[in-house]
Amino acid sequence: MVKAENSKDRAVIEKVYQEGQGHVFRWWEELSEGSRKALLDQLGAIDFTLLGELRKKCIASDEENREQEPLEPVEVVPIPRTVKDRKRAEEAIRIGEDLIRAGKLAAFVVAGGQGTRLGFEGPKGLFPAGPVTGKSLFQMHAEKILAESRAYGVSMPWYIMTSEANDGETRDFFQKNDFFGLSREDVFFLKQRTLPALDGKGNLILDAEDHIFTSPNGHGGSLLALEESGALEDMKRRGVECISYFQVDNALIKIVDPVFIGYHVQARAEMSSKMVMRRHPLEKVGVFGRVGGRLRVVEYSDMREAEMTAQNPDGSLKYGAGSIAIHLIDVSFVEDEVRGGLKLPYHVAHKKIPYLDEEGRLIRPAEPNGYKFETFVFDALGDTSQSIVMEVEREEEFSPVKNREGEDSPETARRDLTNYFSRWLESAGLTVPRNERGDVVGQIEISPLFARTKEAFRAEVPSDLRFTGSLYLGPE
Repeated sequence: MVKAENSKDRAVIEKVYQEGQGHVFRWWEELSEGSRKALLDQLGAIDFTLLGELRKKCIASDEENREQEPLEPVEVVPIPRTVKDRKRAEEAIRIGEDLIRAGKLAAFVVAGGQGTRLGFEGPKGLFPAGPVTGKSLFQMHAEKILAESRAYGVSMPWYIMTSEANDGETRDFFQKNDFFGLSREDVFFLKQRTLPALDGKGNLILDAEDHIFTSPNGHGGSLLALEESGALEDMKRRGVECISYFQVDNALIKIVDPVFIGYHVQARAEMSSKMVMRRHPLEKVGVFGRVGGRLRVVEYSDMREAEMTAQNPDGSLKYGAGSIAIHLIDVSFVEDEVRGGLKLPYHVAHKKIPYLDEEGRLIRPAEPNGYKFETFVFDALGDTSQSIVMEVEREEEFSPVKNREGEDSPETARRDLTNYFSRWLESAGLTVPRNERGDVVGQIEISPLFARTKEAFRAEVPSDLRFTGSLYLGPE
């Protein structure tokens, strides 16, 4: 057993050996005093009780944990297509706008990811997604929040969850850009927890001589981060009752949506969600459904093939309600979910994890060699007594930037943004050229600080405006 001078460090070392993880001290004698302290600090922060439970419940019985109960379709609030539906939507809008004007809504973005899969160095929120300007995802979201705050006469707070990997760079980016016009007092950064990964034998994995590999605890950890950071208390101080939750990579996100909020309030829901119809049976998105009577999002990898392809009599997918990671969550519900610790279950993922070999060389394996653990925020839906799932048009609200190329890539996001704004131009009588696929030939970008909605755009559009292949409209 390695030795330490003070009792606190000795206690950490003893605990590590008791847990059978003494191999992490393999290079102890070669470490500097600073490196030893860094390693002990990291070890001292590990919840070994939780880690032991994860090792037993997740790794040993991973296959047993797969969902086996029958999946039932979920009822959704449809896109308004009838007079009755449109009247219902109009009433919901009035209710939603009342809540927004009362200052009871906050924006909350999950932004802990890096742009590695995009071939981009840095936090994903810094990625340049604007079709014409190359504005970052963060700036695009910030302008939406600023425009809505001005329209409703409120100071809408924005809570930004970062990770250990990108917290400093994210904060610096906002500082350098003067918070994109938002008040600094209305932007609240919080950092999510990380969890160590384990190898196939249940051992901690070193990715440096003085560092244990860890990964974020999943987007479900956002609920715990809200509580631990003091964000929930800040919300209550401001009078916030409802949180608009979204992920940073959705270029088409509608952060403030009165009709969604109105339906949520009408139903006295605690957590609600938006959905889009799945494109095809094998689309890799989670699916809303009920399992044992409880609302769930079932991962596509956990669905049986018969469920993935099942059809209704009209030929539509029986389980077609695809999750797009957009939620409304009541502050009081978050408090209940984290009281006494996070209630959400942990999921295990078999992944490729960098590690040090016997010679201390960093190896990046070609095949999965260990297990990561994460929580999913949508698992909280199972704890709700009331919840709504609202259908939206994919081309209006969902275009994530996830992959370097192909589907859900920067190219498709910029295309979708351009097509989205083209419909604004066409509604105002402008001609927009399109290719054989129906996509715009060129690029269009309209800042929400110029116009928040299609209706507002028609009121603001200059009479001599023409589209000649590239168009940006922003604040003067």
